Amino acid sequence: MTRPPYAPPTLPEEIALLEAMATIAPKGVRIGCRKIRDEDEAHLLPEEARAIPARHPAIRRASGAARWIAHGLLWDIGLNDFAVLRTSSGAPVWPDGMTGSLAHDNEMAVAAVAPVSHIGSLGIDVEPAQPLPHDIFALVTTPADTTEALNQDLTGRILFSAKEAVYKAVYPLDREILGYEDIAVDLNAGLAMTATGHRVKLLYCVAPRVVVVAFICGN
Repeated sequence: MTRPPYAPPTLPEEIALLEAMATIAPKGVRIGCRKIRDEDEAHLLPEEARAIPARHPAIRRASGAARWIAHGLLWDIGLNDFAVLRTSSGAPVWPDGMTGSLAHDNEMAVAAVAPVSHIGSLGIDVEPAQPLPHDIFALVTTPADTTEALNQDLTGRILFSAKEAVYKAVYPLDREILGYEDIAVDLNAGLAMTATGHRVKLLYCVAPRVVVVAFICGN
């Protein structure tokens, strides 16, 4: 059954985040967000529901919210009712000729898609706009990172989100598992380098949530 098209955000926090994300979205990237709601698991297409092994309601709601955004972004370019399945690694599977990424925290889901002619590979991450706990910051940062950021209080959170987004962008290219120590981030330059040799561009916003988009340009 054909589903209705993706509706624009209506909640104030969604509108504010979408506006912030629009300022960082690279050319050719379609981007969206949704506050996770009760029963968002109902937005999973049947094939998606079967492909997601998690039974915890909160995880399925978040997955449904993220895929609902993706369905709408793909609908806008004529790809109706495309089921965003997942590989054994958990990475989403996109239509031929497209790349994309999904993410969520406990309250908000985001998604981004782009044609590979514009963007070779794409990653996105969302985090609450709160300082990263010191013990996690110690795990994430390395001497190779340049961690100066626009908002010093959120430097750790931005760095964490950047490495998550970079991993999502590069994993489909070589299927290599990377640790935080395998990704060197320069927040000043908006770049990251991976131990596997990928040079990844970074763009981020910090309000009302931290969102990082990591991408490798297409051919």
